[in-house]
Amino acid sequence: MRFLPVNIDAIMVELSSLEQTMALTDQLQNNLVFWKIEEIIPAARTVLIRFNPILTDADTLAKNISALDIKSGSIPSGELITISVNYNGEDLAYVADHLGITVNEVITRHTNNEYQVAFCGFAPGFAYMVSNHAQLNVPRRQSPRVRIPAGSVALAGEFSSVYPQASPGGWQLIGITESAVWDINRDNPALFKPGSRVHFVDAAKSSKKYHLPTIKKEEKNNSQQDIKVLATGLQTLFQDNGRIGQAALGISESGAMDKSALHSANRVLGNPINEVALEITQGGFKAQINRSMLIAVTGAVCDINITTLLGEKYTAPMYQPILLEKGDTVELGNIKCGVRSYLAVRGGFQVSPILTSCSFDTLAQVGPPPITIGQTLAFKSTNMKASVSLNESPAINYPCSGDVVVLDIVLGPRTDWFTPNAIKLLTEQLWRVTPASNRIGLRLSGDISLTRDKLQELPSEGTCIGAIQIPANGQPVLFLNDHPLTGGYPIIGAVCKYHLDLSGQIPVNAKIKFNPVGIFKEFEGSHTDHV
Repeated sequence: MRFLPVNIDAIMVELSSLEQTMALTDQLQNNLVFWKIEEIIPAARTVLIRFNPILTDADTLAKNISALDIKSGSIPSGELITISVNYNGEDLAYVADHLGITVNEVITRHTNNEYQVAFCGFAPGFAYMVSNHAQLNVPRRQSPRVRIPAGSVALAGEFSSVYPQASPGGWQLIGITESAVWDINRDNPALFKPGSRVHFVDAAKSSKKYHLPTIKKEEKNNSQQDIKVLATGLQTLFQDNGRIGQAALGISESGAMDKSALHSANRVLGNPINEVALEITQGGFKAQINRSMLIAVTGAVCDINITTLLGEKYTAPMYQPILLEKGDTVELGNIKCGVRSYLAVRGGFQVSPILTSCSFDTLAQVGPPPITIGQTLAFKSTNMKASVSLNESPAINYPCSGDVVVLDIVLGPRTDWFTPNAIKLLTEQLWRVTPASNRIGLRLSGDISLTRDKLQELPSEGTCIGAIQIPANGQPVLFLNDHPLTGGYPIIGAVCKYHLDLSGQIPVNAKIKFNPVGIFKEFEGSHTDHV
């Protein structure tokens, strides 16, 4: 058992087997509140633990966890789900050849042995399933496919899974199913949950249909047209604090990229700080106002231009309440510094949460969809009497293109997978933000790529917002709010939590200087007594 740093509010526990991982996960679930743990993300050989740093610390958690007996454990048994599979996958022959058996024997092993979901990750609804007796252990493909169709049934290592939606992937494809394993229109979007038992059936040998139809949710018609959107700029999304605690479904936090700006916008209007607002990327948003309202704009610096029904034009200040009347148009000019601005309305927008949040996750495609030109928005009818705040100001200095931004980082959990020179380059070299960056992550470019010391395949493990992942090309990716919950490339470090809002406001062509806080070290409590 090893305890590795992840961030100032997270550690990773590394174990020697999936069974120990499940045993530890089970025991941690019973101690979440007592040990001040906010979320756990189990994976193949690790458990990532997020905790409240005000109420506990990494060393205390390490000592408590190291005292647990995890010699044996089992996955809690859940409901049995039957999946009908057409075994016609592109890699079926390769799997048979690799294992030294026939194609029919591969199908027989896959259908005659019950699987169980150990954990979820990679994408919403993507379940890592294991079987004690199937004996279908195969390596990932050396070159991942760019697009794998939704419903593809696949193998990798000791796991089997079903791709919930079309996505890139490197697993070996053995078939496809018509069953929708992820459907946001169902009351429970994820078909599989940790503990679910799965029985695969060969569709060619069964006349029974196991296709799971979509149950369409009833949508509430909203006749209010308080705001008509005339332009959306590069991207305009509904965002709030995000979906904390949905890791069991394979869903990351998402939420506003600059939470301090979101909270300021709501305080300006007397709203609860988590009230949903519009996150506007690179400015260019324009709307017609059809009802008197109070708004506020915070975040990335831009001009707020207002034209009244009589044609009068004026510019309104940021971080202040702005009264708009029926017939006004409001337009956010191009961004001067930063990337994302936040437009909130007093009382809040009228929008239904999806899986506890009104945020749109661009990777998972979960949440109210992106705002479109011509769309009408409504705000809640309210008799609010809460005071507005007139003393709000930016919490960070918003960077401009070409600036050098210093980000504090915690080294780990896989810093020791890289050469000493790579660690030196990470912290001494400037990294340019490339145009391929988005809400999933900042893709960075440096003059010299980082090289690994350990070249073996890394089993999928949990990732956090701010994680600095190093893919095969040696150029870092700084994970942001819509990042995948688990990843298979080593994480060399993570941006400290207090610099995450700043990370989400760094524009293209700005440069990043990583500043390590302390040195890479394992936490006290590491031992091998129970391993």
